[in-house]
Amino acid sequence: MIYTLTLNPAMDKTVVIENLTPGGVNRIKSLRVDVGGKGINVSKCLKSLGCDSTAAAFWGGAAGQRGIDFLKENGIGALSVQVAEDTRTNLKIIDPVRHENTDINEPGPTISEENLAELIQKLDESIVPGDILILSGSIPKGCPSSIYRDLIQRYQEKGAKVYLDVDGENFRLGITAAPALIKPNIDELNRHLNAHLTEVSEIAAAAKEFLKLGIEEVVVSLGGDGALLVKENLCLKAEGLRVPVLSTVGAGDSMVAALACGAEKGLTDEQRLKLAIAISAASVMCSGTQAPEAEQIEELYHQVNIREVN
Repeated sequence: MIYTLTLNPAMDKTVVIENLTPGGVNRIKSLRVDVGGKGINVSKCLKSLGCDSTAAAFWGGAAGQRGIDFLKENGIGALSVQVAEDTRTNLKIIDPVRHENTDINEPGPTISEENLAELIQKLDESIVPGDILILSGSIPKGCPSSIYRDLIQRYQEKGAKVYLDVDGENFRLGITAAPALIKPNIDELNRHLNAHLTEVSEIAAAAKEFLKLGIEEVVVSLGGDGALLVKENLCLKAEGLRVPVLSTVGAGDSMVAALACGAEKGLTDEQRLKLAIAISAASVMCSGTQAPEAEQIEELYHQVNIREVN
């Protein structure tokens, strides 16, 4: 079973505004609202890929109930904990003229020690050896900054594989616990290293350094340029696909979903990376944070080119 953890889920309100003008009057061309948060996005994409998952999350208020209802209606398993404050709403502004995305994210509710203990108990009762746990997204108020590191240690000791897709301090602390897989994008990798890597050989060399920490697999997403998958004695480069872009929000989440789904289905590393590129391309063709359709993913899968990098 694949589990996703979303400590800070959200209602994602996506609006399209042509030629966004800060300080001026802007008119919305279109609007949609999706249940989101990075882990929830992963679970939605897993559903499109035909993989079952269970989404663990904190929910609060009417927005939180909407999230709980969404999971049930879409056949996604849930480990839900109710919190006192409302689930946040995030605003995603897409400007198709300037080809810019602007995110305005609320901080989210404060999580109590009791809330966190309840969620961990639910995970303890559910996760068994061989399961995959995906940790992604921001940490809400009330949760310790070490939460991802602690959870990696906790569940990998139980025999699960933990995938980590976070940025900044959460990434820095999390990698010290040697998760099975990390998936920084190139901007996150460069920020972590205080570098400006652009060449494939440089990025591959930097990714290989993480393996020395005990991390089994490093996937670096390169936006429109594809992705790198690095393991001991293996480095694969996937070329990006040229597709019409509606929204890049959730593209990285879809990639994590494909990597986990491929692992659960026993696909080769090349097949997993092809699937990751295909669903990521399909994702950016969708508005908001909705998951792409299986037929679109399948069509794009056969267009992905993979090569081995020395």
